[in-house]
Amino acid sequence: MTTDLNVPTENLEKLTSNLTRLEELTQRLVQAVSQKRAPNPAVEAPGMGLFTHAVTAYWKEAMENPGKLIEQQATLWGKTLKHYIDAQHALASGKFTAPEDDTPTDRRFSNPLWKTHPYFNFVKQQYFRNVEAMEMALSDIDDLEPHERKRVEHFAHQLMDMLAPTNFLATNPDALERAVETDGESLVKGLENLVHDIESNHGDFLVRLADPDAFALGDNIGATEGAVVYRNRMIELIQYKATTEKVHATPIVIFPPWINKFYIMDLKPSNSLIKWIVDQGYTLFVVSWKNPDKSYADVGLDEYVEEGFIAAIEEAKKITGEKQVNAVGYCIAGTTLTLTQAVLAKRGDKSVKSATFFTTLTDFSDPGEVSVFLDDDFIDGIEEQVGRDGYLDKYFMARTFSFLRSNDLVYAPAIRNYMLGDKPPAFDLLYWNGDGTNLPAKMAVEYLRWICQANRLADGTIEICGETIGLKDVKIPLFAVACEADHIAPWKGSFNGIRQYGSKDKTFVVSQSGHIAGIINPPTKNKYGHYTNDAEMGEADDWLATATFHEGSWWPRWEAWVKPRAGKMVEARELGDSKHPVLAPAPGTYVTETPII
Repeated sequence: MTTDLNVPTENLEKLTSNLTRLEELTQRLVQAVSQKRAPNPAVEAPGMGLFTHAVTAYWKEAMENPGKLIEQQATLWGKTLKHYIDAQHALASGKFTAPEDDTPTDRRFSNPLWKTHPYFNFVKQQYFRNVEAMEMALSDIDDLEPHERKRVEHFAHQLMDMLAPTNFLATNPDALERAVETDGESLVKGLENLVHDIESNHGDFLVRLADPDAFALGDNIGATEGAVVYRNRMIELIQYKATTEKVHATPIVIFPPWINKFYIMDLKPSNSLIKWIVDQGYTLFVVSWKNPDKSYADVGLDEYVEEGFIAAIEEAKKITGEKQVNAVGYCIAGTTLTLTQAVLAKRGDKSVKSATFFTTLTDFSDPGEVSVFLDDDFIDGIEEQVGRDGYLDKYFMARTFSFLRSNDLVYAPAIRNYMLGDKPPAFDLLYWNGDGTNLPAKMAVEYLRWICQANRLADGTIEICGETIGLKDVKIPLFAVACEADHIAPWKGSFNGIRQYGSKDKTFVVSQSGHIAGIINPPTKNKYGHYTNDAEMGEADDWLATATFHEGSWWPRWEAWVKPRAGKMVEARELGDSKHPVLAPAPGTYVTETPII
């Protein structure tokens, strides 16, 4: 049976049903958005508060030199009018073809219709003309300080990425084709995904990156065998079960960043750094940090050093009967391992035999892309927020870091989930990425003010646990890994910090890829190589220019470095001891807790 329009009745019924479901979901969406917390524009990334601060310098220049602004706009208008006339001429000639297109290759515009369909091609070309005009306007600003220029350029590009035609249903051919093919079902599923995400985040907009039902901690990720053998209010200390008959006497203690969860180093067995280290014959301890709530408001860097780092080191020593450990710090935990070792050095404590640093920044004179969020406007907003809440909600950190790679971590997933109606992928790394943690109020402000803004660690003027310390106080052997494409801890910034340490024994490695993939790079994959250089650490560019490139993972190179510092071989150890009973199987309880806010 069909209608007079030759459209199958069942298709019309399905379309009508989908339109009804869209109306119902829209009501749920309105209700979900109404639950959003009181806005704080200063800490949204990107948000109008940050945009306003970033473009003030541009408008100041425009007001002082209006002729330049008029010239730029006239150029854009001229190109736009010519583009419109070319498109009209092509249509008037009876050829349903797009005009000549010299726009750059961009994977956002991979659908063939962007090249062949006059409407979509016109939209795409106009978008790139707008981007070109924006970039030209920015380059013509004469009196901007370098940092202000970086901020203006960053947020201007954020704005242009946000306004890309692929981000809107009416100008996204993939979404429109899918909607027609499914009689609107894709839009219903997409809206269901959007409503679910906003409801799950209590009114906040945070795109889900991975299927939440695809993974279970302790089952198919974070499943390396071990046990919690010590717990205090800051940490659970996990000891992993030996897989070799003998192990090196000196244990390894890994400190992961507490702005994320430790199981990034223990995803699938095939790419688990934790499992790999255990399999090489080491007694391995890993810290799992408490996910704080407002009761941790007064916890600062002192508590992270004393109750986190030093406590874990002491308990690992007691369990193994050893006088020293080899310590590893990842990202912010590497920065705080630096604080810890400097404090221990001032106290004459030699508990740490060697230190390894993954993607660690300790000199913030040039922190890279994240510098756009380190001005007073943003940090004042964070200070106000944590003063009200007692903690920095994981939402703010997640948005900030996501918008550093907005096309990959915000807009592309949003298009997939909400416009195409697809289910997020079963991707372990993205699942971890979405499993964030809160930060205590005091610690967040201290870290941002003292280390990031004032650069007091690099200057040697920071006071931690009653000791005034700096980079030169770290004198033990060290191994540092930075990542070539790291947008959070740029390798040159890491290099500049490491070269200032007081250690005479330094090994610096640059891994290919970024902040995560460059570290979680198992030898079996043979995916990313790395650079080494035995020359003195002078200028970063000179170091890399004369470095030797090696195929494959840096893991075996690090293991060969730590092995001579790991002591003799002894019988494999049991988990814990009489004074450290097993409290819970790995991955423990702190990693799965949801703070009661």
